[in-house]
Amino acid sequence: MNTSHEYETGLMWFRRDLRSSDNATLHAALTRCRQLHCVFVFDQAILEPLPRVDRRVEFIRESLVELDEALRLLSKRPDAGLIVCHAVASDEIPRLARQLQVQAVFAGNDYEPQAIERDTVVANALQADGIALLTCKDHVIFERREILTQSGGVYGVFTPYKNNWLSRLAPEHLVDHNVNTLGNRLAPRPPEFQTPVPTLADIGFEPSNLGQLKIPTGMSGGARLFEDFFERMDRYDRTRDFPAIKGPSYLSVHLRFGTVSLRRLVTIAWQRQLAGSAGAAVWLSELVWRDFYVAILANFPHVATQAFKPEYDAISWETGPEAEALFAAWCAGRTGYPLVDAAMAQLNQTGYMHNRLRMVVGSFLVKDLGLDWRWGEAYFAKHLNDFDLSANNGGWQWVASSGCDAQPYFRIFNPISQSEKFDPEGKFIRRYLPQLAALSNKAIHAPWLAKPLELQAAGLSLGGNYPQPLVQHDAARAQTLLRYAVVKKAPSA
Repeated sequence: MNTSHEYETGLMWFRRDLRSSDNATLHAALTRCRQLHCVFVFDQAILEPLPRVDRRVEFIRESLVELDEALRLLSKRPDAGLIVCHAVASDEIPRLARQLQVQAVFAGNDYEPQAIERDTVVANALQADGIALLTCKDHVIFERREILTQSGGVYGVFTPYKNNWLSRLAPEHLVDHNVNTLGNRLAPRPPEFQTPVPTLADIGFEPSNLGQLKIPTGMSGGARLFEDFFERMDRYDRTRDFPAIKGPSYLSVHLRFGTVSLRRLVTIAWQRQLAGSAGAAVWLSELVWRDFYVAILANFPHVATQAFKPEYDAISWETGPEAEALFAAWCAGRTGYPLVDAAMAQLNQTGYMHNRLRMVVGSFLVKDLGLDWRWGEAYFAKHLNDFDLSANNGGWQWVASSGCDAQPYFRIFNPISQSEKFDPEGKFIRRYLPQLAALSNKAIHAPWLAKPLELQAAGLSLGGNYPQPLVQHDAARAQTLLRYAVVKKAPSA
């Protein structure tokens, strides 16, 4: 055994870090092992409940093809590359570690309750065989309890957390984990694993519309998106809230699956902020929100199923067949409020929803329809390409006013004024609701207020090719204030 290495043979377990560049875990594994195998497991425990057409599974599969090629190029060996398994990960990783006779398994830290439970099972099984499970921080800048209040507590409010986060940020947190000189340590795959990345059909899935949507995958896709956004970053503060404008970075799915390095994004945003870019400062703040919600989930795991503020679990949500019908209409984008319906159409057709619209549709579900935020959270979890438990949960608890640093319960988004402010010409609405296209810029935000002649001229039949509003916003708002008064006193006049 080469004594200059801690481990003769190791196993790198890729999970939400599907890249070879600036991967902290891969760097640690290559540094500490004389030879390293790399594996990704299509985890049947995760995949089984999913619909057989799922853009995320296809995104992962396409990204793995690129990662496999990158590892072979890095190693300069055609027989190296990625071992890809379709199994239950908690069973497969210990089995594979034994088969490959490794002394250590490396993986990136994961902070979700189910992932922690899985990793505990894996760690115990490996330990029984004398194999270590070594995990590294990679997809956040600061984790768990690294950012604390002066009294040693976990922040529940974002702004002081962000201020502390920014004051702590230093070059050592943004080191580029370059592995270009370590590729010779990538081991050849055993003959039985020298196979291409499985097709979707191999793992029981069918193609989605990912290709038609031209959603770029893998490291190269993330790099192209960031290169495009870099040219727009300085305007981000002025464009981010308008869904008809190309304002966002569209990198959320790449951050979710680790096909881009958060450290590189933060480095560039930080440098631009220091140079005086207001857009970069706002975008950096959005990246800090990711760390904040991950820290909330890691330190308060009850939020995965319950309100961050326990008193909000006492709210009496609407239930029964009528509530279920309201929810079905919301899911289908048939609420009668065009901005809400267009946003839901965007989600259902593409797996993406603009961040401003996530707040609008969330507020509408909870505070106009009176439905449990967990219903909406679960629907988003099923349909969002970039679904991430911590961010999705944090966002839904924000609009429900039950979470950390949440929207006060008496501040309720008005879907009409939000539409008029952020889609003033109705461009976004027309894109996803073509039946409203001929309405005027004024009428398109609330068609039921338009004159019958305008509706007729636009070919619009309320209750026919577009629904009447499910609720009247003002009446729903009053009902919400009463609903929340159970747990909070009404604000003083």
